[in-house]
Amino acid sequence: MTLDRMKLLSIAFALAVTHVPPAQTQSSSRRPLATMLEFDVASVRPSGPNQMEMNGLYTYPGGEVRCKGCRLEYLIMRAFDVQQFQISGGPAWMDLVSGDPFDIDAKPPESSSSARSTPTSPKSPPNEEQHEMLRSLLADRFQLKLHREIKEGTVFILSKGAGQLKLTPPKDKSAFSWSGGISGGWFGGGIRGENISMPQLAARLSRFLKKPVLDQTGIEGSFDFEYRLGGDDKDNDADIPSFLLTSMKGIGLMLKPGHGPVETIVIDHLEKPSAN
Repeated sequence: MTLDRMKLLSIAFALAVTHVPPAQTQSSSRRPLATMLEFDVASVRPSGPNQMEMNGLYTYPGGEVRCKGCRLEYLIMRAFDVQQFQISGGPAWMDLVSGDPFDIDAKPPESSSSARSTPTSPKSPPNEEQHEMLRSLLADRFQLKLHREIKEGTVFILSKGAGQLKLTPPKDKSAFSWSGGISGGWFGGGIRGENISMPQLAARLSRFLKKPVLDQTGIEGSFDFEYRLGGDDKDNDADIPSFLLTSMKGIGLMLKPGHGPVETIVIDHLEKPSAN
């Protein structure tokens, strides 16, 4: 992406997020905005004492989005498709782990394409339309105002390696796209992926490297893969970048540091939502 194009995208984003629709104190139908799509009905409430789940966001047929025990920083990450290290500023109550949890139930307008969506799993990520609706909800109910900053910095480049690609067609093309440790969760003993595309893998790696990972593989489609290193979680915790660089080489890819645009979202204003 060229620098001029990044500037144009930043300007367009700024124009979108500075529009804050009138606050509503009851869950009710809303008229679509000319500039941003909105959920037709949305309920936002603090999580109750019995809500044990943290940062659970789910999508359902008909375009419904439900959030359980979601901290606001997590909602910003999902709505704007960024990692935690890309968010700057904001009050302590929005923190990804220790912040105030919220439950959200939201449905799109019947006229939207999301209303006809049928995600393969509740864990399927929001589509682009739902992303925009989430951004509108944050601006409306949390009075979120922010801006983006793009600076040159350290990034990682994901590309094809010199060896043979060890990526296989997914056993289940409808499976939830995922990558992590051999036995699930953290990267204990190696790395495994299921029905995952290269852009999705780059985003997953970015989370653990705490740096942007740019997909330059040119590989299309989704894949399964597995690479065993041995050892346990503690061994891998010692040097995450080295572990991931070795693991990518093991499946025929290359992960190397480079220099490129690093985007940061800066929180300018935020308020706790009013009661429904």
